[in-house]
Amino acid sequence: MKFAQGAVLFAAALLAMPAAHAIEFNQLQADKSTVSFVYKQMNVPVEGGFKRFRGELSFDPARPEAARTTIEIELAGIDTGFAEGDEEVRGRLWFDTRKHPVARFVSTAVRPLGGNRYEVAGRMSIKGRTLEVKTPASFRQAGNSGVFEGTFVLKRADYGIGEGMWADFGTVANEVQIKFRMTAVAAAGRK
Repeated sequence: MKFAQGAVLFAAALLAMPAAHAIEFNQLQADKSTVSFVYKQMNVPVEGGFKRFRGELSFDPARPEAARTTIEIELAGIDTGFAEGDEEVRGRLWFDTRKHPVARFVSTAVRPLGGNRYEVAGRMSIKGRTLEVKTPASFRQAGNSGVFEGTFVLKRADYGIGEGMWADFGTVANEVQIKFRMTAVAAAGRK
């Protein structure tokens, strides 16, 4: 009888304890985030990045498979390291930013790989073309803030980036390494 009473008291104590609250990272901090790239021009690595992007996300480390994100990059905000290059890639043969001002990534699935690593699948739309992509990403939490980092290879020809005289991969390589570092916080009052 005493055992049964003890079990009931223990169960009541467990129910009275405050439940652990999962943190959902749902507010992108663009000013603390980066989207950059590395490509080879005449076999020499060249680095650049994008100055302006925005996004929405929802990520709970306890439920990664429910995560979702949409990231939009303003292509006219490209920084190739020199003004002439920036102007060239905004043009029709490259990004054609007048007709296609943004690149957009929309996640479709997140799969845990263990050790704070994930595989993020989604659809990447650039210059009117949408393709399926997958990228590995890591996640690191520091209190109310979380950082997502990853790298993947994009083939520019798949999206018609660098057409005409720029289609020769001997001048500008087809493979472009995209690097991202997204910082997000858990907005107050949202779960």
